[in-house]
Amino acid sequence: MTVTAGAPVIEAARKTGFVWLDLTRKCQLRCHHCHNHSGPDGTHGTMTTDDWTRVLDECAAAGIPHVQFTGGEITVHPDAPALIEHALTLGLKAEVYSNMVRLGADWWTLLRRQGVSLATSYYGGEGRHNAVTGRPSHARTRANIVRAVEYGIPLRVSVIVADPSGTGDAVKRDLQALGLRDVRVDHVRPFGRAADGAKPCTDGLCGRCGDGRASISPYGQVSPCVFSTWMGVGNVQDTPLTAILGGPETAEANATIRQGRSLGVSSSCGPNSPCGPDNQDKPCSPDTDDECSPGTPRSECTPRN
Repeated sequence: MTVTAGAPVIEAARKTGFVWLDLTRKCQLRCHHCHNHSGPDGTHGTMTTDDWTRVLDECAAAGIPHVQFTGGEITVHPDAPALIEHALTLGLKAEVYSNMVRLGADWWTLLRRQGVSLATSYYGGEGRHNAVTGRPSHARTRANIVRAVEYGIPLRVSVIVADPSGTGDAVKRDLQALGLRDVRVDHVRPFGRAADGAKPCTDGLCGRCGDGRASISPYGQVSPCVFSTWMGVGNVQDTPLTAILGGPETAEANATIRQGRSLGVSSSCGPNSPCGPDNQDKPCSPDTDDECSPGTPRSECTPRN
């Protein structure tokens, strides 16, 4: 059988099932543990609407079925609604990861579209939640959670626990009492502001980064996941996404992450996690309960933790 030069690229793209579209570093909140230092002084980066549209087209052409629009706070990006609409026209599933502080009528209409789902982070009662976000945001977020449930919008909530020994069970039960079906618990991970200035390394990763997924920053940089942004493997502003996914830099970054896991250093998911060392053969896709993506605490990959 003759193997063409493009075969590895095509194969790599086909294996990718999920892409984070990290549109912005701007956010109304300034969570003290934010993994990418987002806040009120953040920007939308250098990626243009045409850039993001091209990326979505490439995802669809490559058979990548699922994207997540995240940030920062996705709702403050002026082009986010149009990009989500474009994703839907391409047949992509689109998850919107929002702090749910400010959702106007147009956003509610969009969120109720077929193929769109919603996700958010939650930190506990009013005092705890407001202390984490640095703003009196709890009341709005909780009210909008209730509204999403009433509208029947698919919503998953990640309860973020700062104490490594904390279970978050009480907060989880409280949210379930609101009618939420998908409530999970995760812990703060050592990236961004939560790293307290420490240099990032693979120790804090779940070990499945880049395995069927990739992240694109507001500056076009591609990395194995939203937590491993220091491991840049290419930029979609000058190279097609599929070429990056099938390139040597991606393979090298993924090998580095896997090596750390095999040595037992990237075990923060725990032995019983879907992404833990005892479950290495289990699928980790956005369409299953074993999802390993931001907002899915069972894999300890939540964007704002």
